[in-house]
Amino acid sequence: MKRIAYILILVLSLVGCESSLDQVNPNVVTQENFWKTENDVLTGLAATYKYLKQTTNGYWGYRVVQLQSGRGDDFFIRNDNRDMYQLSTFTNSPTTSIPGYLFTGAYTGIFRANQVIENVPNAEISEELKRQFIAEAKFLRALNYYHLVINFGAVPIHTSVPKSREEYFAAQSSEEEVWAQVISDFEEAKADLPRSYPPEWVGRATQGAAIGYLGKAYVYQSKWPEAENEFKLLAQPNGQPMAPYTYDLLADYEQNFLKEYDNNVESLFEIQVQNVGGADGWAAENANESQGVVIAYGNAPAEVGGWFQMHPTNKMFNEFQKEKTVDGDFDPRMYASIVWDYPGAMFYNRPFSEFELVFGKQSKVRKYQNWRNNNEGIDGSSEINEKALRYADVLLLYAEALIMQDRENEAYPLIDRIRNRAKLANLPTGLNRDELMAELRHQRMVEFFREGQRFYDLRRWGLLEQEIANSDKEGREYFNLARHAYFPIPQNELNTNPNIDQNPNW
Repeated sequence: MKRIAYILILVLSLVGCESSLDQVNPNVVTQENFWKTENDVLTGLAATYKYLKQTTNGYWGYRVVQLQSGRGDDFFIRNDNRDMYQLSTFTNSPTTSIPGYLFTGAYTGIFRANQVIENVPNAEISEELKRQFIAEAKFLRALNYYHLVINFGAVPIHTSVPKSREEYFAAQSSEEEVWAQVISDFEEAKADLPRSYPPEWVGRATQGAAIGYLGKAYVYQSKWPEAENEFKLLAQPNGQPMAPYTYDLLADYEQNFLKEYDNNVESLFEIQVQNVGGADGWAAENANESQGVVIAYGNAPAEVGGWFQMHPTNKMFNEFQKEKTVDGDFDPRMYASIVWDYPGAMFYNRPFSEFELVFGKQSKVRKYQNWRNNNEGIDGSSEINEKALRYADVLLLYAEALIMQDRENEAYPLIDRIRNRAKLANLPTGLNRDELMAELRHQRMVEFFREGQRFYDLRRWGLLEQEIANSDKEGREYFNLARHAYFPIPQNELNTNPNIDQNPNW
């Protein structure tokens, strides 16, 4: 497939330069001779999309995926990587590297998006294409700021390419101002993005993705009517798709996390990965870099050559068992997400009993793993797309927005759609607000295991301190809400930028 994320580019960053020569070599790409054609713009967009999954710095790259989940009460990360262990056990400092990777990755994406936005108006393409490409770049800029604000709070805002050294060193804007920028960009993207693309361009940002993320941005700010207004563009009150959009739940939950079902009807936006290009999943942006990801390899057990770094907590193991299906079985999301020692359990074509349970944990990660293969491959590169935003998320956040407006009865059908897919009975009627929110929190915990949502959900619910303390997570005794709710500004950024301040309590 001609996916935009796979375009191999030679020019990742274009800067103007002066020369004493009057002649320009037409065979050399410069700021002056680039950004002229549709293909030039697509190349710039490809560079921006691509950084979302860059192994070290990308938000859906190896380290930052671990960072997303590793601080919650549902995961433990072992100590073979010091920095990840520090983050998982709340013993990190401003010099701990991984938040710096996230910070760098997001601003790299923002820089590239700004290049597209500034240069598209001068391209020799139609006005309609110009509007679409700018909307696409604004979606990507908003997505990167969204990741920054939920992780760091107040951060600098750049909406243009810096023209001087001094312009690089911006002061922080408030958290409210960053959210305003996110909202503005998603709103503008929503206006001009298409609802779909031809098959060869699968994976590019759509109008539905912008609407979904706009709704999530409002949820994070507790702007419930605004969030409802976005979600109801995508879903009917009964949880069925809202025309003209056709998003829906897959009948089989697990199919969301199999490569054969990438870009399915449940997906509003996902990160495109494919085992093409070079053979090195850890390479930087060069010809050796594989376009697959190594996350599954990192979570695979040692018995099949993996690094067994992320482990579900026993609290998570128990949460999956909180309610049986109408047939008296375990929640199918449990079978799809983790593996444990149940009768007939298989993992990488071996009985689960052949695998060692380590660190006192009762289960291992199955979700996003190629666990039906014999191993994770010689080069450890997986082709399962990361599902950044699913319709299930829209339904549950829509329900939450209704509950928080004291419209509990309207939330029932939305939650029941998630429950019914998991073969659970409809909720009993008459639940009050607290009871319904408890149910919604349970559903989000089991539905989005290993999807990087739990820590952020707990924080916005005001339950981080309580739930981490009430878990078997290593390092829970070091958690300090005032300190650990957000990452510190990376020390390297403080050393470089004289106008930025450290976050409080760091």
